[in-house]
Amino acid sequence: MRQFGTILKFELKYYFKNKAFVGITVFLIVAIAAVMFFPRIAAAVQTDSTSTGTQEKTVMLVAAKDDATAASVQAAFAAAFADYDVQTAASDTQALKSAVTSGDAECAFYIESPMQYTYYVDNLSMYDAKTATADSVLQNLYRLQAMQTGGLSADTAQQILTAEITHTTESLGKDQTQNFFYTYIMIFALYMLIMMYGQMVATNVATEKSSRAMELLITSAKPTSMMFGKVIASCMAGLFQLAAVFGCAFVCYNANKAYWGGDSVAQSLFAIPGDLLAYMLIFFVLGFFIYAFLYGAIGSTASKLEDINTSVMPLTLLFVAAFVVVITAMFGDSVDSTLMKVCSFVPFTSPIAMFTRIAMSTVPVYEIWISIAILVASVIGIGVLSAKIYRVGVLLYGTPPKISAIIKAVKNSK
Repeated sequence: MRQFGTILKFELKYYFKNKAFVGITVFLIVAIAAVMFFPRIAAAVQTDSTSTGTQEKTVMLVAAKDDATAASVQAAFAAAFADYDVQTAASDTQALKSAVTSGDAECAFYIESPMQYTYYVDNLSMYDAKTATADSVLQNLYRLQAMQTGGLSADTAQQILTAEITHTTESLGKDQTQNFFYTYIMIFALYMLIMMYGQMVATNVATEKSSRAMELLITSAKPTSMMFGKVIASCMAGLFQLAAVFGCAFVCYNANKAYWGGDSVAQSLFAIPGDLLAYMLIFFVLGFFIYAFLYGAIGSTASKLEDINTSVMPLTLLFVAAFVVVITAMFGDSVDSTLMKVCSFVPFTSPIAMFTRIAMSTVPVYEIWISIAILVASVIGIGVLSAKIYRVGVLLYGTPPKISAIIKAVKNSK
């Protein structure tokens, strides 16, 4: 236990003195603080711009082939496009095109008939949704005119067209929309930490091995203490980094909450239930341990630092595949599919698959505890096995050993 404590302290000091670790942490904290303060800064800039002068609206031209309907169309478009200065233009298509291409107007609508129009724009953005709004406006105008022609008064026709339907939704299980964002962030955070810290564990082991310092260390400390000390230290460093970044985000969000205007995405991110947060930490830590142990074991078999990327590639692809399966299920509204249920009990995929099901579906409690039990047993088993591989791997030099050679060496070391 004393050896474990010494190794843990040494590894933690390495992380907190590492310039890359400190630099990335500081950068993430500053970046997340800037994002959380952005609405306040934007509001201050907007206030300054409006106080110095009235900001002119972008011009939108509307022309109708039938001059009798031009006024009603212009009024309807002005109400629908409140951010634009909607102006009536002559029914000359060439003049409309010239006004748009010269920059005098951002866009123009030429109404050929109550149910047909041409939309002129210089550069059509992939996010341009003005035609959808115009379709709705003209459709309502056509219906209003048809109702008036049929004998209804203008007020009665307007009441019919603007009638609103109210509804109430009562979710008897989980609200996937509300839980989607922090589920995605947890999975993405676990993905990034495993990729980064797993690689760091493997690199550290390979560096110690290449310096021949491991030959001395392995004879003075138990491999289990060394392996568990390295992995737990990396996990603690990762959790510290996460806590610092998300803690900063939480504090900055509450300091600027009034400027976010009740944004549903931001509210859902910082309103995670306590039980879900507990499950998040459990699956996060256990999943991290499994991959970190394997990265450490693989790193001990690499003879040179240049071999690390090649050696860990199969493990990296395994986790990438698990990540893709879960993300596909989330976006495909199939978190309770057979594949996801199977992945919920496989140690390499259950940290993200089971948590996703817990957050976005209703999972029986016994399934959750079975998944956790399998994960705990797998962490212990993989940890002990990784320590044995670590003991024999750090003493193997030359070409990267084959799996059969590693298994044989582990058996002979008993």
